[in-house]
Amino acid sequence: MRKCYVLILVLIFCYVLGPVGKAHSQQAQNGRKLVRRVDPQYPQVARNMNLGGTVKVVAVVAPDGTVKKVEPVGGSPILVQAAQNAVTQWKFAPGAESRETVELHFTP
Repeated sequence: MRKCYVLILVLIFCYVLGPVGKAHSQQAQNGRKLVRRVDPQYPQVARNMNLGGTVKVVAVVAPDGTVKKVEPVGGSPILVQAAQNAVTQWKFAPGAESRETVELHFTP
């Protein structure tokens, strides 16, 4: 019976203290300056599966700073699509065309 109460308390604390479905992004250290970042939407399917992890993509950035193309490098296919949709909306500082490596961390 005591184990049941402990389990219920742990679940309540986890629910109250930890928001569900976060995605954080981190740009490579030597990349262009990021002007506008759009956080990825945590997919409902991934949330239902309690799926998390890191997705790595390479963004091809035009001279005006817009993202022309996003190529997946690694990560769960379910999360890759959400990462590509978000990074496509990013805006970088103007400069020569470049390829920027981006890591996105999804936490269930």
